Amino acid sequence: MLSQFNHSALLQIFETTAIAAGLEILRIYEEGCDVALKDDKSPVTAADHAAEAMIVDALRRLTPDIPIVAEEEISGGHVPGDLGERFYLVDPLDGTREFVNRNGDFTVNIALIENGAPVLGIVYAPVRGWLFTGGPEGAGEVTVDHNGTIVSRKAISCRVAPVQMIAVASRSHRTPETDDYLKDFNIADCVSVGSSIKFGLLARGEADIYPRLSRTMEWDTAAGDAVLRAAGGITLTLDGKPLTYGRRNQAEDADFANPSFVARGKL
Repeated sequence: MLSQFNHSALLQIFETTAIAAGLEILRIYEEGCDVALKDDKSPVTAADHAAEAMIVDALRRLTPDIPIVAEEEISGGHVPGDLGERFYLVDPLDGTREFVNRNGDFTVNIALIENGAPVLGIVYAPVRGWLFTGGPEGAGEVTVDHNGTIVSRKAISCRVAPVQMIAVASRSHRTPETDDYLKDFNIADCVSVGSSIKFGLLARGEADIYPRLSRTMEWDTAAGDAVLRAAGGITLTLDGKPLTYGRRNQAEDADFANPSFVARGKL
């Protein structure tokens, strides 16, 4: 248990836990597993449940007083009460469709929210070996091999958008509205990629803009958003305000559903 709240120590725990969860996901990915459909028709697998159990157990043991909003627990009806000023958002397998389609574009997402803002985040793509980190000390990228061993780490940051920008868009959820939105910008290329990897590409300066005009949930975006903000970028709603977290009792949508947003590198 953490005797004193420390962001740097907690980010290290995120990293270790995400790598361990990624190893279990890779094991199931290689062996294969059945796919079920949740009430919202989205897919779920044994890898989702196994990874979430590992992450939630680690966080509850170390910081039992911090509420956890985790995708599969929410789907199962286990909703925390008052979130207070600080809580976790966990997506154990962001991009389950990509996992099922076996293209490698899925991630483990763990984030800490404070007063509605994502202040710590880990996005780990185990097939690619990319682990993105974000916190008060900045953003970084860690290379991890398939045995879970850290090979290298480096600091990363967003770039100032060039005249001809690179856009990223969802591989599985790209819409005509996204393409229409991008017509207002000088876009040299639009890269389709799954899960929170899109935030990582913005954070390391390989892309400049990511509009998401179709539905997402807060656990889908919080970790990537934390990495992006630590790298000097920002995620804005369509009215130009920073995306916030912890939405409940929304008249127009479910708890923890995001509005449309645009993630950007340095403006």
